[in-house]
Amino acid sequence: MKNRKNTCRGDKMAAKKFIKSSLNPIYGDKETGTLFDVYVTKTEGGLLRMDLSWRKNNTAAVAFSGDGIKWTAPRSTLLPDSDSGWEDLINRNCVLKIGDKFKMWYTGQAHGNSYIGVAESENGLDFNRISDAPVLSPELPFEGESVMNPCVLFERGKYRMWYSAGETYEPNVLCYAESEDGVHFIKSPLNPVLTNAPENEYEQERIGGCQVIPHKDFGYLVFYIGYRDINTACICCAFSKDGVTDFHRCKLNSLVSPVPGEWDADSCYKPSALYDEENDKWRIWYNGRNGGNEYIGLAEMQGDFTKEDFE
Repeated sequence: MKNRKNTCRGDKMAAKKFIKSSLNPIYGDKETGTLFDVYVTKTEGGLLRMDLSWRKNNTAAVAFSGDGIKWTAPRSTLLPDSDSGWEDLINRNCVLKIGDKFKMWYTGQAHGNSYIGVAESENGLDFNRISDAPVLSPELPFEGESVMNPCVLFERGKYRMWYSAGETYEPNVLCYAESEDGVHFIKSPLNPVLTNAPENEYEQERIGGCQVIPHKDFGYLVFYIGYRDINTACICCAFSKDGVTDFHRCKLNSLVSPVPGEWDADSCYKPSALYDEENDKWRIWYNGRNGGNEYIGLAEMQGDFTKEDFE
């Protein structure tokens, strides 16, 4: 029997699976240092934009690509502000273009706690804070020390945020909040909206870091991190018609898992997924870890998800 110490395995379905790129890791090296928690979107000009966390500088950063494999050098977009008292480190951000402005929601960390802030930019490269105070702070028992990893959609004139909450080293649950202006958020009374399923090996310890994507057949697909234990993570998926209730996990979970001896031998973290309609395939970018190094990898699955793929 294979040693399962550093692997996460869910149900396997031979007909469909995510295959890691032979070029992995596609982004990051000793010069850049650790790059993590990416958020990939398609620009109006057809390029791919990757917002990411740049640990060497403790900043949010951005890179661009034409094919999703070759990326420009990282460029910092928002710097820490040690005077604020809550953002000595900046990371785990998402960026949307709404109208003629770019809006960023990001994680600020200080003194063992994490908070969520908001910033804005005219050019998508240089961001300025909209609010001196966090837009979300850990307040409730299940939120523990931290709220982090914001994923925001702007729908029907409303800002919808999914976020992780719990411990600072790795969060424990997924939560939801709404806002009329992108600054003042009201947390859902249903929180936490998604918790781990201990019966599933690949998420028996906790879950975190999600990206939520509208889908014509499912309502919303939620790609998230599942933790077999605190140090072993893989990538999972579920769907919900409203993105908040009645989640159905994918039978293909875990979608992307660590491989012993490889660059992502310990963990596969924070998925960012896009469906390539032209080539009928899903692409997932993620940060893989082997020891202390974290770089960005890519995995792809031919075809779209179907209802038979979910519980």
